[in-house]
Amino acid sequence: MSKNIWNDIEKTKTMEFSKGYIKYLDLSKTERLCTKYSIKLAKEAGFIEYDKNIKLKEGDKVYLVNRDKSVIFAHIGKDDILNGINIVASHIDSPRLDLKPNPLYEDLELAMVKTHYYGGIKKYQWTSIPLSLIGTVVKQNGEKIDVSIGEGEDESVFTVTDLLPHLAADQMKKTMSEAFTGEDLNALFGSLPSDNEEESVKDNIIKLIKEKYDFEEEDFVSAELMLVPAFKAKNVGLDSSFVGAYGQDDRVCAYTSLKAILDLKNPDKTSVCYLADKEEIGSMGSTGTKSRFFETFIAHLIKSQKGDYNELYLKDTFANSKCLSCDVTVGYDPNYKSVCEANNSAYMGAGICICKYTGARGKSGTSDANAEFVAEVRKIFNKNNVKWQIAELGKVDQGGGGTVAQYIANLNIETLDCGVPILSMHAPFEIASKADIYMGYLAYKAFMEN
Repeated sequence: MSKNIWNDIEKTKTMEFSKGYIKYLDLSKTERLCTKYSIKLAKEAGFIEYDKNIKLKEGDKVYLVNRDKSVIFAHIGKDDILNGINIVASHIDSPRLDLKPNPLYEDLELAMVKTHYYGGIKKYQWTSIPLSLIGTVVKQNGEKIDVSIGEGEDESVFTVTDLLPHLAADQMKKTMSEAFTGEDLNALFGSLPSDNEEESVKDNIIKLIKEKYDFEEEDFVSAELMLVPAFKAKNVGLDSSFVGAYGQDDRVCAYTSLKAILDLKNPDKTSVCYLADKEEIGSMGSTGTKSRFFETFIAHLIKSQKGDYNELYLKDTFANSKCLSCDVTVGYDPNYKSVCEANNSAYMGAGICICKYTGARGKSGTSDANAEFVAEVRKIFNKNNVKWQIAELGKVDQGGGGTVAQYIANLNIETLDCGVPILSMHAPFEIASKADIYMGYLAYKAFMEN
């Protein structure tokens, strides 16, 4: 029997939904940009920035941003918050090439920049493609300068060069991990010499930076600059049934969970959408899920609604709460069947995917959701006509991966992984089915409503 759900869903709504998602991808290529655009959409839906001096009531919609790189949205429900909240949590960081603190150098009269890759990548995929430079530079006086080069139609882009096949005999004898090392991922930055013959190409680049962006070479030290694919999100397939783009892990779940809370009407329980940073490198740091940001925000919600706060209130709220960890999973790829087990794989166009556990090999690094909670989510999806499937992340001994689920579950919150399957995960151009994207939205909305 076919697992394809296209004939069981509203095709027009599904296709229309993807248009907003494609725009979201193009405007959200870094976590800072994603946070900014998500807040813009939330404000248009009536959300306001959280103010600890205002007592929250049923129906209020607020958000709190964390260092411009993660954000939480909350829609206050009818029920006492101590009876628990419904949470959908995604991450908004994606693999990329970060510029090193001292990136700029010259070799063979070419200006180059050194990078340090962020997250798990196949390094060869990041060579010979157009790259945009996006990020923020903070000067010594605290002034912030936003940088974006390569996103405009007529703007220059950057690239990491590769070796021509005619001279690559030795290179192609190496394994993939040996042929391309992290230190090889240096991007081409320019070649024009200065008008002053005593100055180098690098000197001229520094002058251009000063003229166009008003920062010095030393300011690279306090900058967050990253190279990301310069191409736009696209419809894929003759029937346009897929979306292809950079950063769908995990902005596909970020957008669908955000849209779900923005469209939520009169929820019984307070509902929360958490868009976090740093998942691709272990959720560490002040903007990752391991930080106390989420706990602090929920503590504020408790105090605002109860009039006072104590630690027992927070613990009771968490114990009664439910969470979907909204992160992508691997789609079963006809080109690479050997890494998956057919009976427990996520099929493209077969609906949103539940993963009871992720982790690696012996379930290392996973929360392994309780059967009772899986049954509860399954019931909600079936009742609301959400098309879903259940899968593992590849064969048992093949490898694996993790999500933010374990960190939220550690707070004593019932948590289950639930995300969109994609192909070419962590590549510069990832693929998702529009049917699965739309089911993600319906699934997260049904979960918060029920």
